[in-house]
Amino acid sequence: MKVAEILKDRTSWFRDCRCLDILSVIPAGSAGKIELIYMQTYAPTTLAAARDFWTLRYTTTLEDGSLVICERSLTTATGGPTGPSASCFVRAEMLPSGYLIRPCEGGGSIIHIVDHVDLDVWSVPEVLRPLYESSKILAQKMTMAALRHIRQIAQETSGEVQHGGCRQPAVLRTFSQRLCRGFNDAVNGFVDDGWSLLAGDGVDDVTISINSNPSKFLGSQSNLSMFPTFGGGVLCAKASMLLQNVPPALLVRFLREHRSEWADYGVDTYSAACLRASPYAIPYTRPGGFPSSQVILPLAHTVEHEEFLEVVRLEGHAFSPEDLALARDMYLLQLCSGIDENAVGVCAQLVFAPIDESFADDAPLLPSGFCVIPLDPKTHMPAATRTLDLASTLEVGAGGVRPASEADTHGYSLRSVLTIAFQFTFESHTRDNVAAMARQYLRSVVGSVQRVAMAISPSRISSSMGQRSLPGSPEAMTLARWICRSYRVHTGGELFHVDSQAGDALLKQLWHHSDAIMCCSLKSNASPVFTFANQAGLDMLETTLVALQDIMLDKVLNEAGRKILCSEFSKIMQQVRFLLFGATSD
Repeated sequence: MKVAEILKDRTSWFRDCRCLDILSVIPAGSAGKIELIYMQTYAPTTLAAARDFWTLRYTTTLEDGSLVICERSLTTATGGPTGPSASCFVRAEMLPSGYLIRPCEGGGSIIHIVDHVDLDVWSVPEVLRPLYESSKILAQKMTMAALRHIRQIAQETSGEVQHGGCRQPAVLRTFSQRLCRGFNDAVNGFVDDGWSLLAGDGVDDVTISINSNPSKFLGSQSNLSMFPTFGGGVLCAKASMLLQNVPPALLVRFLREHRSEWADYGVDTYSAACLRASPYAIPYTRPGGFPSSQVILPLAHTVEHEEFLEVVRLEGHAFSPEDLALARDMYLLQLCSGIDENAVGVCAQLVFAPIDESFADDAPLLPSGFCVIPLDPKTHMPAATRTLDLASTLEVGAGGVRPASEADTHGYSLRSVLTIAFQFTFESHTRDNVAAMARQYLRSVVGSVQRVAMAISPSRISSSMGQRSLPGSPEAMTLARWICRSYRVHTGGELFHVDSQAGDALLKQLWHHSDAIMCCSLKSNASPVFTFANQAGLDMLETTLVALQDIMLDKVLNEAGRKILCSEFSKIMQQVRFLLFGATSD
Protein backbone atom coordinates (compact mmCIF):
# COMPACT_ATOMS: atom_id res chain seq x y z
CA MET A 1 0.00 0.00 0.00
CA LYS A 2 2.88 2.37 0.65
CA VAL A 3 4.10 1.96 -2.93
CA ALA A 4 0.60 2.68 -4.19
CA GLU A 5 0.33 5.86 -2.13
CA ILE A 6 3.67 7.06 -3.46
CA LEU A 7 2.60 6.45 -7.06
CA LYS A 8 -0.71 8.23 -6.48
CA ASP A 9 1.06 11.29 -5.10
CA ARG A 10 2.22 12.57 -8.49
CA THR A 11 3.28 15.96 -7.18
CA SER A 12 6.11 14.29 -5.24
CA TRP A 13 7.79 12.71 -8.27
CA PHE A 14 6.24 14.10 -11.48
CA ARG A 15 8.02 17.44 -11.81
CA ASP A 16 5.57 18.69 -14.46
CA CYS A 17 2.59 18.22 -12.13
CA ARG A 18 1.41 21.57 -10.80
CA CYS A 19 -1.46 20.26 -8.71
CA LEU A 20 -3.60 17.15 -8.25
CA ASP A 21 -6.94 17.55 -6.49
CA ILE A 22 -9.14 14.63 -5.45
CA LEU A 23 -12.63 16.09 -5.77
CA SER A 24 -14.69 13.05 -4.81
CA VAL A 25 -14.17 9.52 -3.44
CA ILE A 26 -16.68 6.68 -3.92
CA PRO A 27 -16.18 3.33 -2.12
CA ALA A 28 -16.07 0.24 -4.33
CA GLY A 29 -15.98 -3.51 -3.82
CA SER A 30 -12.92 -5.46 -2.62
CA ALA A 31 -11.94 -2.51 -0.43
CA GLY A 32 -11.47 -0.46 -3.54
CA LYS A 33 -12.44 3.10 -4.36
CA ILE A 34 -13.18 5.38 -7.29
CA GLU A 35 -11.75 8.91 -7.25
CA LEU A 36 -12.64 11.95 -9.35
CA ILE A 37 -9.40 13.84 -10.03
CA TYR A 38 -8.46 17.17 -11.54
CA MET A 39 -4.78 17.58 -12.44
CA GLN A 40 -2.82 20.47 -13.94
CA THR A 41 0.59 20.12 -15.57
CA TYR A 42 3.13 22.79 -16.44
CA ALA A 43 4.02 23.76 -19.98
CA PRO A 44 7.66 22.90 -20.71
CA THR A 45 8.26 26.16 -22.58
CA THR A 46 6.93 29.69 -22.89
CA LEU A 47 5.78 28.92 -26.44
CA ALA A 48 2.79 26.71 -25.56
CA ALA A 49 -0.02 26.48 -23.02
CA ALA A 50 -0.15 24.20 -20.00
CA ARG A 51 -2.40 21.09 -19.90
CA ASP A 52 -5.06 19.88 -17.51
CA PHE A 53 -6.88 16.56 -17.02
CA TRP A 54 -10.22 15.39 -15.62
CA THR A 55 -9.90 11.70 -14.76
CA LEU A 56 -11.44 8.81 -12.89
CA ARG A 57 -9.08 6.61 -10.87
CA TYR A 58 -10.05 3.14 -9.70
CA THR A 59 -8.06 1.29 -7.04
CA THR A 60 -8.69 -2.32 -6.05
CA THR A 61 -6.98 -5.47 -4.78
CA LEU A 62 -6.88 -8.68 -6.82
CA GLU A 63 -7.29 -12.21 -5.46
CA ASP A 64 -3.54 -12.86 -5.53
CA GLY A 65 -2.88 -9.79 -3.39
CA SER A 66 -1.80 -7.57 -6.26
CA LEU A 67 -2.92 -3.96 -6.22
CA VAL A 68 -4.32 -2.36 -9.38
CA ILE A 69 -4.66 1.37 -10.03
CA CYS A 70 -6.45 2.28 -13.27
CA GLU A 71 -7.02 5.81 -14.53
CA ARG A 72 -8.70 7.35 -17.55
CA SER A 73 -9.99 10.76 -18.59
CA LEU A 74 -13.65 11.65 -18.46
CA THR A 75 -14.73 12.65 -21.96
CA THR A 76 -17.93 12.79 -23.96
CA ALA A 77 -16.80 9.56 -25.63
CA THR A 78 -16.66 7.74 -22.28
CA GLY A 79 -20.03 9.16 -21.25
CA GLY A 80 -18.83 11.17 -18.28
CA PRO A 81 -18.76 14.89 -17.48
CA THR A 82 -15.72 16.62 -18.95
CA GLY A 83 -15.41 19.17 -16.17
CA PRO A 84 -15.21 22.95 -16.49
CA SER A 85 -12.43 24.46 -18.58
CA ALA A 86 -9.71 26.55 -16.96
CA SER A 87 -8.11 29.65 -18.42
CA CYS A 88 -4.50 29.28 -19.59
CA PHE A 89 -4.93 25.48 -19.89
CA VAL A 90 -5.59 23.16 -22.82
CA ARG A 91 -7.61 20.06 -22.00
CA ALA A 92 -5.58 16.88 -22.50
CA GLU A 93 -6.75 13.28 -22.35
CA MET A 94 -5.37 10.42 -20.31
CA LEU A 95 -6.01 7.18 -22.15
CA PRO A 96 -6.21 3.93 -20.12
CA SER A 97 -3.19 4.07 -17.82
CA GLY A 98 -2.18 2.81 -14.41
CA TYR A 99 -0.11 0.58 -12.18
CA LEU A 100 -0.03 -3.10 -11.27
CA ILE A 101 1.84 -3.75 -8.01
CA ARG A 102 2.58 -7.41 -7.39
CA PRO A 103 4.04 -8.43 -4.01
CA CYS A 104 7.11 -10.67 -3.91
CA GLU A 105 7.97 -13.37 -1.41
CA GLY A 106 10.23 -12.07 1.31
CA GLY A 107 9.16 -8.46 0.77
CA GLY A 108 9.39 -6.06 -2.11
CA SER A 109 7.18 -5.62 -5.15
CA ILE A 110 7.17 -5.88 -8.92
CA ILE A 111 5.69 -2.74 -10.47
CA HIS A 112 4.17 -2.53 -13.93
CA ILE A 113 3.44 0.98 -15.25
CA VAL A 114 1.42 2.09 -18.27
CA ASP A 115 1.37 5.79 -19.22
CA HIS A 116 -0.71 6.81 -22.22
CA VAL A 117 -1.78 10.40 -22.85
CA ASP A 118 -3.05 12.57 -25.68
CA LEU A 119 -1.71 16.10 -25.15
CA ASP A 120 -3.65 17.66 -28.07
CA VAL A 121 -0.56 18.04 -30.22
CA TRP A 122 -2.42 20.03 -32.90
CA SER A 123 -2.86 23.00 -30.56
CA VAL A 124 0.89 23.77 -30.42
CA PRO A 125 3.21 25.19 -33.09
CA GLU A 126 4.46 22.55 -35.49
CA VAL A 127 8.08 22.86 -34.42
CA LEU A 128 7.12 21.99 -30.82
CA ARG A 129 4.90 19.01 -31.59
CA PRO A 130 7.61 16.43 -30.87
CA LEU A 131 7.48 17.62 -27.24
CA TYR A 132 3.86 16.50 -27.06
CA GLU A 133 3.96 13.27 -29.06
CA SER A 134 7.29 11.72 -28.09
CA SER A 135 6.94 8.47 -26.16
CA LYS A 136 10.58 8.79 -25.08
CA ILE A 137 9.97 12.13 -23.37
CA LEU A 138 6.81 10.78 -21.72
CA ALA A 139 8.70 7.73 -20.49
CA GLN A 140 11.47 9.84 -18.96
CA LYS A 141 9.17 12.40 -17.34
CA MET A 142 6.56 10.01 -15.96
CA THR A 143 7.33 6.29 -16.16
CA MET A 144 11.02 6.35 -15.30
CA ALA A 145 10.55 9.22 -12.85
CA ALA A 146 8.04 7.17 -10.85
CA LEU A 147 10.28 4.10 -10.75
CA ARG A 148 13.35 6.10 -9.76
CA HIS A 149 11.46 7.89 -7.01
CA ILE A 150 10.27 4.63 -5.48
CA ARG A 151 13.74 3.14 -5.71
CA GLN A 152 15.23 6.25 -4.11
CA ILE A 153 12.85 6.14 -1.16
CA ALA A 154 13.37 2.40 -0.73
CA GLN A 155 17.14 2.76 -0.56
CA GLU A 156 16.92 5.76 1.77
CA THR A 157 14.61 3.81 4.07
CA SER A 158 16.94 0.82 4.15
CA GLY A 159 19.95 3.03 4.82
CA GLU A 160 21.68 2.18 1.53
CA VAL A 161 21.87 5.87 0.59
CA GLN A 162 24.01 8.07 2.81
CA HIS A 163 23.93 11.85 2.63
CA GLY A 164 26.56 14.14 4.01
CA GLY A 165 25.65 16.85 6.48
CA CYS A 166 22.87 16.86 9.02
CA ARG A 167 19.86 17.09 6.71
CA GLN A 168 17.51 14.20 6.16
CA PRO A 169 16.97 12.91 2.59
CA ALA A 170 13.33 14.03 2.68
CA VAL A 171 14.42 17.62 3.37
CA LEU A 172 16.87 17.55 0.47
CA ARG A 173 14.16 16.15 -1.83
CA THR A 174 11.93 19.02 -0.76
CA PHE A 175 14.60 21.51 -1.80
CA SER A 176 14.81 19.85 -5.23
CA GLN A 177 11.03 19.93 -5.62
CA ARG A 178 10.87 23.59 -4.60
CA LEU A 179 13.56 24.55 -7.10
CA CYS A 180 11.76 22.79 -9.95
CA ARG A 181 8.34 24.09 -8.96
CA GLY A 182 9.60 27.66 -8.59
CA PHE A 183 11.23 27.54 -12.02
CA ASN A 184 8.13 26.04 -13.65
CA ASP A 185 5.90 28.64 -11.98
CA ALA A 186 8.13 31.38 -13.38
CA VAL A 187 8.12 29.91 -16.90
CA ASN A 188 4.33 29.48 -16.96
CA GLY A 189 3.36 32.67 -15.10
CA PHE A 190 -0.18 31.60 -14.22
CA VAL A 191 -2.68 34.39 -13.67
CA ASP A 192 -4.17 32.65 -10.63
CA ASP A 193 -0.73 32.80 -9.00
CA GLY A 194 -0.74 36.58 -9.37
CA TRP A 195 1.43 36.95 -12.49
CA SER A 196 0.76 39.62 -15.09
CA LEU A 197 2.64 40.66 -18.22
CA LEU A 198 4.59 43.90 -18.33
CA ALA A 199 4.59 45.98 -21.49
CA GLY A 200 7.63 45.26 -23.64
CA ASP A 201 10.13 47.53 -25.37
CA GLY A 202 8.95 46.71 -28.88
CA VAL A 203 11.06 43.57 -29.28
CA ASP A 204 9.33 40.28 -28.52
CA ASP A 205 12.38 38.14 -27.77
CA VAL A 206 12.08 38.55 -23.98
CA THR A 207 8.89 38.36 -21.92
CA ILE A 208 8.69 40.25 -18.62
CA SER A 209 6.06 39.34 -16.05
CA ILE A 210 5.59 40.59 -12.52
CA ASN A 211 3.96 39.27 -9.38
CA SER A 212 3.11 41.75 -6.66
CA ASN A 213 1.83 39.05 -4.33
CA PRO A 214 4.64 36.46 -4.10
CA SER A 215 3.10 34.81 -1.04
CA LYS A 216 0.28 33.66 -3.31
CA PHE A 217 2.47 31.33 -5.34
CA LEU A 218 5.17 30.64 -2.74
CA GLY A 219 2.63 29.77 -0.08
CA SER A 220 3.62 28.98 3.48
CA GLN A 221 6.47 26.64 2.53
CA SER A 222 9.16 29.27 3.02
CA ASN A 223 10.13 32.40 4.88
CA LEU A 224 8.98 35.46 2.92
CA SER A 225 11.32 37.93 4.62
CA MET A 226 13.25 38.36 1.37
CA PHE A 227 10.42 40.34 -0.20
CA PRO A 228 9.89 44.08 0.35
CA THR A 229 7.34 44.84 3.05
CA PHE A 230 6.51 48.28 1.69
CA GLY A 231 5.53 47.38 -1.86
CA GLY A 232 7.11 45.44 -4.68
CA GLY A 233 7.29 41.79 -5.58
CA VAL A 234 8.92 39.43 -8.04
CA LEU A 235 9.85 40.08 -11.65
CA CYS A 236 10.59 37.33 -14.15
CA ALA A 237 12.40 37.69 -17.48
CA LYS A 238 12.02 34.64 -19.71
CA ALA A 239 12.59 33.50 -23.25
CA SER A 240 12.50 30.34 -25.34
CA MET A 241 14.60 29.57 -28.38
CA LEU A 242 15.24 26.74 -30.81
CA LEU A 243 18.71 25.19 -30.89
CA GLN A 244 20.11 23.20 -33.80
CA ASN A 245 22.60 20.35 -33.43
CA VAL A 246 23.38 21.01 -29.77
CA PRO A 247 23.22 18.06 -27.36
CA PRO A 248 21.15 19.25 -24.36
CA ALA A 249 23.28 17.33 -21.86
CA LEU A 250 26.51 18.85 -23.17
CA LEU A 251 25.10 22.38 -23.16
CA VAL A 252 23.79 22.18 -19.59
CA ARG A 253 27.01 20.61 -18.37
CA PHE A 254 28.95 23.47 -19.93
CA LEU A 255 26.65 26.08 -18.36
CA ARG A 256 27.13 24.43 -14.97
CA GLU A 257 30.90 24.10 -15.15
CA HIS A 258 31.58 27.44 -16.88
CA ARG A 259 29.24 29.88 -15.15
CA SER A 260 31.61 32.75 -15.90
CA GLU A 261 30.87 32.34 -19.62
CA TRP A 262 27.32 33.66 -19.26
CA ALA A 263 26.68 35.03 -15.74
CA ASP A 264 27.24 38.62 -14.62
CA TYR A 265 28.71 39.00 -11.15
CA GLY A 266 26.87 42.26 -10.50
CA VAL A 267 23.50 40.67 -11.29
CA ASP A 268 24.34 37.71 -9.05
CA THR A 269 25.14 40.17 -6.28
CA TYR A 270 21.83 41.96 -6.75
CA SER A 271 19.96 38.64 -6.58
CA ALA A 272 21.79 37.65 -3.41
CA ALA A 273 21.18 41.07 -1.85
CA CYS A 274 17.45 40.36 -1.64
CA LEU A 275 18.29 38.08 1.31
CA ARG A 276 19.65 41.02 3.28
CA ALA A 277 18.01 44.07 4.80
CA SER A 278 19.98 46.57 2.70
CA PRO A 279 20.00 45.49 -0.95
CA TYR A 280 22.47 46.90 -3.43
CA ALA A 281 21.59 49.32 -6.17
CA ILE A 282 20.31 47.93 -9.44
CA PRO A 283 23.36 46.77 -11.42
CA TYR A 284 24.22 47.31 -15.03
CA THR A 285 25.48 44.33 -16.97
CA ARG A 286 29.20 44.35 -17.69
CA PRO A 287 30.04 41.70 -20.29
CA GLY A 288 33.72 42.57 -19.98
CA GLY A 289 33.76 42.36 -16.21
CA PHE A 290 35.75 39.90 -14.16
CA PRO A 291 33.71 36.85 -13.24
CA SER A 292 33.76 35.19 -9.89
CA SER A 293 35.30 31.80 -9.42
CA GLN A 294 32.91 29.10 -8.25
CA VAL A 295 33.26 26.21 -5.86
CA ILE A 296 30.66 23.44 -6.13
CA LEU A 297 29.80 21.65 -2.88
CA PRO A 298 27.71 18.47 -3.40
CA LEU A 299 24.69 17.92 -1.17
CA ALA A 300 22.83 14.92 -2.56
CA HIS A 301 22.23 12.91 -5.69
CA THR A 302 19.72 10.34 -6.86
CA VAL A 303 20.59 6.65 -6.98
CA GLU A 304 21.44 6.65 -10.68
CA HIS A 305 23.11 10.07 -10.55
CA GLU A 306 20.68 11.49 -13.11
CA GLU A 307 20.00 14.44 -10.76
CA PHE A 308 22.09 16.10 -8.09
CA LEU A 309 21.64 18.92 -5.60
CA GLU A 310 24.58 21.14 -4.69
CA VAL A 311 25.61 24.42 -3.14
CA VAL A 312 27.66 26.77 -5.31
CA ARG A 313 29.91 29.30 -3.61
CA LEU A 314 30.71 32.31 -5.78
CA GLU A 315 33.90 33.78 -4.42
CA GLY A 316 33.94 37.56 -4.06
CA HIS A 317 36.67 39.77 -5.46
CA ALA A 318 37.56 43.42 -5.99
CA PHE A 319 39.88 44.26 -8.87
CA SER A 320 39.07 47.97 -8.77
CA PRO A 321 37.68 50.45 -6.20
CA GLU A 322 34.18 50.36 -7.70
CA ASP A 323 34.06 46.60 -7.11
CA LEU A 324 34.74 46.78 -3.36
CA ALA A 325 31.03 46.52 -2.50
CA LEU A 326 30.87 43.23 -4.40
CA ALA A 327 33.82 41.59 -2.63
CA ARG A 328 31.90 39.03 -0.62
CA ASP A 329 31.11 35.37 -1.19
CA MET A 330 27.64 34.41 -2.39
CA TYR A 331 25.86 31.07 -2.30
CA LEU A 332 23.47 29.35 -4.67
CA LEU A 333 21.40 26.24 -4.14
CA GLN A 334 21.57 24.45 -7.49
CA LEU A 335 19.82 21.48 -9.07
CA CYS A 336 21.28 19.85 -12.16
CA SER A 337 19.73 16.97 -14.08
CA GLY A 338 19.83 15.24 -17.45
CA ILE A 339 23.53 15.55 -18.25
CA ASP A 340 23.94 11.90 -19.28
CA GLU A 341 24.57 12.14 -23.03
CA ASN A 342 23.63 8.48 -23.54
CA ALA A 343 20.08 8.83 -22.19
CA VAL A 344 17.29 9.22 -24.75
CA GLY A 345 14.51 11.79 -24.47
CA VAL A 346 15.94 13.35 -21.32
CA CYS A 347 15.30 16.97 -20.41
CA ALA A 348 18.53 18.64 -19.27
CA GLN A 349 18.03 21.30 -16.60
CA LEU A 350 20.07 23.69 -14.49
CA VAL A 351 18.09 25.57 -11.83
CA PHE A 352 19.54 27.68 -9.02
CA ALA A 353 18.48 30.15 -6.35
CA PRO A 354 20.46 32.45 -4.03
CA ILE A 355 20.66 31.42 -0.39
CA ASP A 356 22.38 32.90 2.64
CA GLU A 357 24.98 31.29 4.86
CA SER A 358 22.41 29.92 7.31
CA PHE A 359 20.65 27.82 4.64
CA ALA A 360 17.62 27.07 6.80
CA ASP A 361 15.11 24.37 5.87
CA ASP A 362 12.52 27.09 5.17
CA ALA A 363 15.00 29.26 3.27
CA PRO A 364 13.24 31.43 0.68
CA LEU A 365 13.99 30.26 -2.85
CA LEU A 366 13.58 32.32 -6.00
CA PRO A 367 14.75 29.93 -8.73
CA SER A 368 16.17 30.86 -12.12
CA GLY A 369 17.81 28.71 -14.73
CA PHE A 370 17.80 26.80 -18.00
CA CYS A 371 15.82 23.88 -19.38
CA VAL A 372 16.74 22.14 -22.64
CA ILE A 373 14.38 19.53 -24.11
CA PRO A 374 15.23 17.52 -27.25
CA LEU A 375 12.66 17.77 -30.02
CA ASP A 376 13.95 14.97 -32.22
CA PRO A 377 15.32 11.54 -31.35
CA LYS A 378 19.07 11.18 -31.35
CA THR A 379 20.85 9.92 -34.44
CA HIS A 380 24.45 8.76 -34.52
CA MET A 381 26.59 10.84 -32.19
CA PRO A 382 30.08 11.56 -33.55
CA ALA A 383 32.66 9.59 -31.64
CA ALA A 384 34.72 12.74 -31.19
CA THR A 385 33.53 15.00 -28.39
CA ARG A 386 34.74 18.50 -27.86
CA THR A 387 37.01 19.20 -24.92
CA LEU A 388 35.82 22.22 -22.96
CA ASP A 389 39.11 23.35 -21.50
CA LEU A 390 40.70 26.58 -22.65
CA ALA A 391 43.91 25.12 -24.03
CA SER A 392 42.23 22.73 -26.44
CA THR A 393 39.80 25.33 -27.76
CA LEU A 394 42.60 27.76 -28.51
CA GLU A 395 45.02 25.25 -30.02
CA VAL A 396 45.46 26.29 -33.63
CA GLY A 397 44.41 23.53 -35.96
CA ALA A 398 43.41 21.13 -33.22
CA GLY A 399 39.95 22.43 -32.41
CA GLY A 400 39.76 20.06 -29.48
CA VAL A 401 38.70 17.11 -31.65
CA ARG A 402 40.20 14.11 -33.31
CA PRO A 403 41.28 14.21 -36.96
CA ALA A 404 38.58 13.85 -39.56
CA SER A 405 39.79 10.39 -40.44
CA GLU A 406 38.91 9.20 -36.93
CA ALA A 407 35.52 10.87 -36.74
CA ASP A 408 32.19 9.18 -37.19
CA THR A 409 30.98 9.64 -40.74
CA HIS A 410 27.31 9.58 -39.78
CA GLY A 411 25.41 12.84 -39.72
CA TYR A 412 24.14 14.44 -36.54
CA SER A 413 20.87 16.31 -36.52
CA LEU A 414 19.19 17.33 -33.31
CA ARG A 415 16.77 20.09 -32.50
CA SER A 416 15.97 21.15 -28.98
CA VAL A 417 14.07 23.95 -27.31
CA LEU A 418 15.82 26.01 -24.66
CA THR A 419 13.81 27.88 -22.04
CA ILE A 420 15.51 30.48 -19.85
CA ALA A 421 13.92 32.23 -16.87
CA PHE A 422 15.46 34.62 -14.35
CA GLN A 423 13.64 36.01 -11.32
CA PHE A 424 14.42 39.15 -9.32
CA THR A 425 12.79 40.96 -6.45
CA PHE A 426 11.89 44.63 -6.85
CA GLU A 427 10.53 47.51 -4.84
CA SER A 428 7.58 49.49 -6.13
CA HIS A 429 9.70 52.51 -7.09
CA THR A 430 12.38 50.38 -8.84
CA ARG A 431 10.12 48.15 -10.95
CA ASP A 432 10.85 49.75 -14.31
CA ASN A 433 14.60 49.89 -13.68
CA VAL A 434 14.71 46.26 -12.60
CA ALA A 435 12.67 45.31 -15.67
CA ALA A 436 15.14 47.11 -17.95
CA MET A 437 18.07 45.44 -16.22
CA ALA A 438 16.44 42.00 -16.42
CA ARG A 439 15.61 42.40 -20.10
CA GLN A 440 19.15 43.50 -20.93
CA TYR A 441 20.66 40.73 -18.83
CA LEU A 442 18.54 37.98 -20.35
CA ARG A 443 19.47 39.12 -23.85
CA SER A 444 23.11 39.03 -22.80
CA VAL A 445 22.66 35.49 -21.45
CA VAL A 446 20.90 34.40 -24.64
CA GLY A 447 23.78 35.76 -26.70
CA SER A 448 26.30 33.92 -24.52
CA VAL A 449 24.35 30.67 -24.77
CA GLN A 450 24.17 31.01 -28.55
CA ARG A 451 27.95 31.42 -28.73
CA VAL A 452 28.44 28.42 -26.47
CA ALA A 453 25.98 26.39 -28.55
CA MET A 454 27.88 27.20 -31.72
CA ALA A 455 31.17 26.27 -30.11
CA ILE A 456 30.03 22.85 -28.88
CA SER A 457 27.82 21.92 -31.82
CA PRO A 458 29.00 18.64 -33.39
CA SER A 459 28.22 20.04 -36.85
CA ARG A 460 30.53 22.99 -36.15
CA ILE A 461 33.19 20.58 -34.95
CA SER A 462 32.90 18.52 -38.14
CA SER A 463 33.11 21.55 -40.41
CA SER A 464 36.19 22.88 -38.61
CA MET A 465 38.20 19.68 -38.82
CA GLY A 466 41.44 20.19 -40.61
CA GLN A 467 41.13 23.98 -40.74
CA ARG A 468 44.10 26.00 -39.58
CA SER A 469 42.21 28.80 -37.91
CA LEU A 470 41.68 30.00 -34.37
CA PRO A 471 38.30 28.81 -33.06
CA GLY A 472 36.20 31.66 -31.68
CA SER A 473 35.17 29.72 -28.62
CA PRO A 474 33.33 31.55 -25.82
CA GLU A 475 36.11 30.74 -23.35
CA ALA A 476 38.74 32.24 -25.63
CA MET A 477 36.75 35.42 -26.27
CA THR A 478 36.02 35.81 -22.57
CA LEU A 479 39.71 35.46 -21.75
CA ALA A 480 40.54 38.13 -24.33
CA ARG A 481 38.10 40.52 -22.65
CA TRP A 482 39.59 39.74 -19.20
CA ILE A 483 43.11 40.50 -20.40
CA CYS A 484 42.06 43.78 -22.00
CA ARG A 485 40.08 44.87 -18.96
CA SER A 486 42.93 43.95 -16.64
CA TYR A 487 45.30 46.05 -18.72
CA ARG A 488 42.84 48.96 -18.71
CA VAL A 489 42.21 48.76 -14.94
CA HIS A 490 45.88 48.60 -14.01
CA THR A 491 47.38 50.97 -16.60
CA GLY A 492 44.56 53.28 -17.62
CA GLY A 493 45.26 52.55 -21.28
CA GLU A 494 43.86 50.27 -23.95
CA LEU A 495 45.77 47.19 -25.05
CA PHE A 496 44.04 47.12 -28.44
CA HIS A 497 42.17 49.76 -30.38
CA VAL A 498 39.13 47.63 -31.08
CA ASP A 499 35.54 47.46 -29.83
CA SER A 500 35.53 45.33 -26.67
CA GLN A 501 32.27 43.70 -27.78
CA ALA A 502 33.77 42.45 -31.02
CA GLY A 503 35.00 39.22 -29.50
CA ASP A 504 36.38 37.65 -32.68
CA ALA A 505 38.38 40.74 -33.64
CA LEU A 506 39.67 41.13 -30.09
CA LEU A 507 40.71 37.49 -29.94
CA LYS A 508 42.53 37.67 -33.26
CA GLN A 509 44.47 40.77 -32.21
CA LEU A 510 45.40 39.12 -28.92
CA TRP A 511 46.52 35.92 -30.60
CA HIS A 512 48.53 37.58 -33.38
CA HIS A 513 49.98 40.43 -31.29
CA SER A 514 53.70 40.87 -31.94
CA ASP A 515 54.51 41.07 -28.20
CA ALA A 516 54.47 37.98 -26.02
CA ILE A 517 51.35 38.00 -23.83
CA MET A 518 51.17 35.39 -21.09
CA CYS A 519 48.85 34.73 -18.14
CA CYS A 520 49.59 32.74 -15.03
CA SER A 521 47.62 31.81 -11.95
CA LEU A 522 48.97 31.78 -8.42
CA LYS A 523 47.43 29.86 -5.54
CA SER A 524 48.61 29.87 -1.98
CA ASN A 525 51.42 27.41 -1.25
CA ALA A 526 51.68 26.55 -4.92
CA SER A 527 53.95 27.52 -7.74
CA PRO A 528 52.51 29.90 -10.37
CA VAL A 529 51.19 28.04 -13.41
CA PHE A 530 50.90 29.33 -16.98
CA THR A 531 47.29 29.29 -18.16
CA PHE A 532 47.54 31.12 -21.50
CA ALA A 533 50.01 32.57 -23.96
CA ASN A 534 49.47 34.06 -27.39
CA GLN A 535 51.39 32.88 -30.45
CA ALA A 536 54.37 35.14 -29.72
CA GLY A 537 54.44 33.90 -26.13
CA LEU A 538 54.33 30.28 -27.23
CA ASP A 539 57.16 30.91 -29.68
CA MET A 540 59.23 32.52 -26.94
CA LEU A 541 58.66 29.56 -24.61
CA GLU A 542 59.06 27.11 -27.48
CA THR A 543 55.91 25.20 -26.56
CA THR A 544 52.24 24.75 -27.49
CA LEU A 545 49.03 25.61 -25.68
CA VAL A 546 48.44 21.98 -24.80
CA ALA A 547 51.87 21.69 -23.16
CA LEU A 548 51.83 25.20 -21.69
CA GLN A 549 50.42 24.20 -18.30
CA ASP A 550 53.24 21.69 -17.87
CA ILE A 551 55.73 24.56 -17.79
CA MET A 552 56.16 25.75 -14.22
CA LEU A 553 57.59 29.17 -13.50
CA ASP A 554 60.09 27.65 -11.12
CA LYS A 555 61.48 25.77 -14.12
CA VAL A 556 61.81 28.97 -16.15
CA LEU A 557 63.46 31.12 -13.47
CA ASN A 558 66.67 30.44 -11.64
CA GLU A 559 66.87 30.32 -7.83
CA ALA A 560 67.37 34.08 -7.48
CA GLY A 561 64.49 34.79 -9.84
CA ARG A 562 62.15 32.50 -7.93
CA LYS A 563 62.94 34.22 -4.63
CA ILE A 564 62.33 37.65 -6.13
CA LEU A 565 59.06 36.50 -7.71
CA CYS A 566 57.71 34.97 -4.50
CA SER A 567 58.62 38.03 -2.43
CA GLU A 568 57.31 40.62 -4.89
CA PHE A 569 54.30 38.88 -6.42
CA SER A 570 51.88 39.58 -3.56
CA LYS A 571 53.00 43.23 -3.44
CA ILE A 572 52.38 43.62 -7.15
CA MET A 573 48.88 42.17 -6.86
CA GLN A 574 48.00 44.71 -4.15
CA GLN A 575 49.01 47.74 -6.19
CA VAL A 576 46.28 49.75 -7.85
CA ARG A 577 48.36 50.53 -10.95
CA PHE A 578 51.44 48.89 -12.34
CA LEU A 579 53.06 48.53 -15.71
CA LEU A 580 54.54 45.46 -17.23
CA PHE A 581 56.99 46.86 -19.76
CA GLY A 582 58.26 43.62 -21.21
CA ALA A 583 59.81 40.26 -20.62
CA THR A 584 63.21 38.77 -21.33
CA SER A 585 64.41 35.25 -21.36
CA ASP A 586 67.89 33.80 -21.12
